[in-house]
This record gives sequence, structure tokens and C-alpha cells, in this order.
Amino acid sequence: MRIHIATDHAGMDFSTQLQHHLAAQGHDVIDHGPLEYDALDDYPAFCIRAAQAVVRDQEDGIEALGVVFGGSGNGEQIAANKVRGVRAALVWSIATAELAREHNDANVIAIGARQHTFDEASAFIDRFVATPFSGDERHSRRIAQIAAFELDGALQPDPRAAVTQPDVLADGDGFDPEAG
Repeated sequence: MRIHIATDHAGMDFSTQLQHHLAAQGHDVIDHGPLEYDALDDYPAFCIRAAQAVVRDQEDGIEALGVVFGGSGNGEQIAANKVRGVRAALVWSIATAELAREHNDANVIAIGARQHTFDEASAFIDRFVATPFSGDERHSRRIAQIAAFELDGALQPDPRAAVTQPDVLADGDGFDPEAG
């Protein structure tokens, strides 16, 4: 499998170790940056490029996933999710790594390098990569709804729109603007 990775300064050590870890398992690892440590670097472009590469590979029929790192993983996940076709999940446990793939068919995960040891993070990644999407109808349906919104803003009808809300002031016991 091809694994695209990106980070910021907070995840540089993880990124280097991760490249070796994944390559040793036979994965094709592509690093999207940064090239060197810079405490003031900005992660969005690195993470967006990794996410774009995942989508491009998947569209070309190449089995690919992505991993983005940062101090908390939050900003990196947000950046990756700006790419159409990406479903990036913030992962902090084996269970969230597994569910990201199994239920959400996530194709990118974000991990906080300052929140976990390398052994924990690599275990999350290993589980993410090894877990297939379940393909269950309910999960497929929900993913399709997200993709439809991403494409053209389409949403399922709001069930509350058809329900008439009671007028709480209609009974005469409500607010009297004249009473001050």
C-alpha cells in the first residue's frame, strides 16, 4: 500500500521513524514534508498535499492512505479535510483508528505527536492500515451523504421543517411587553 505522510515541526521525529516503520512492512511511503526542522513552519500545505496525493492515487486505482502529524493532530486533520474526497479522522486510540476505517472509510488519519509515544502512534497506524471498510449499508449511506454535501451542498431534508412548533405564548399566560 502507498502511505502519504506529512507533519509539522512537532511531528518531525515521528515522521522519520514512521517512514522506516512503514517501509519495513513493505509499504511505499511518500513524505510530503517538511524537509527539515523549523519551529515556525506551517503545516497546512504539507497536510493538504498529502491528502491530495491520497485522493489522486485512489482515483487512479492505487491503494493509498494518509497519515498527518502535528502537536495535537487537530489542525492537521482540519487541513486534510479541506481536500475534496478526503475523510480524515483524528485518532487517539486503537479503537478510533479501527472505527475510522471500519465505519467511516477514512482515508487519512491525524495523530497528535505530543499526545502519544511513537509506539502508540505506530500501533494506531498499523491498525488503521490493516482495517478494511465494513461496507455496511448504513455506513455507506452516511458516507454518500457527506460526499453529496461536499460536492454540491446537498443535505437530507430537515425532519423538523415539517413539524409545526407550538406557540408557547398563545395561551395568554406568556410574556406581556406592556408589563415591563
